[in-house]
Amino acid sequence: MSDSLDRVRAAAAERGLDIDIRERPDANSLEEAAALLGIAPFEIVKTLVVKRSDGSYLFALVPGGRAISWPKLRALVGVNKLRMPEPALALEATGFERGTITPIGSTTAWPVYADETIVGRRVALGAGAHGHSLFVDADELIGAYGAIVADITVPEDPAGR
Repeated sequence: MSDSLDRVRAAAAERGLDIDIRERPDANSLEEAAALLGIAPFEIVKTLVVKRSDGSYLFALVPGGRAISWPKLRALVGVNKLRMPEPALALEATGFERGTITPIGSTTAWPVYADETIVGRRVALGAGAHGHSLFVDADELIGAYGAIVADITVPEDPAGR
């Protein structure tokens, strides 16, 4: 068993979260990942690590098919500058590699901002280790982490612009 999976399970238990971690094969797209998990693409929630100019971080929970709206998130956080950190900095900030990041079991409990579209859903997140997905009730996750729920995303541009 992976140390990071153990850390995620322990953190979930500590916060009273009912999680289900499932093994899954690698996927080449959001749609493929959703099909492998038997869910809709919007039920997959990316946990994005965002760096503030003061060197601290936050987590943004972004459902599949949507992207962070930087103007909305900056206004909500009350800062002029936010950015995605390099993979090594994200690992250092959370203890998880990109593609596996979850607020559950992060080595630092950064603030969590959740897009309002995940409310009321059971969602799949990174589980702290490659080849695994974590399922959790979004409302329970929001409550357990005191997440700020707001409109922080926009639809992704399918053309990648």
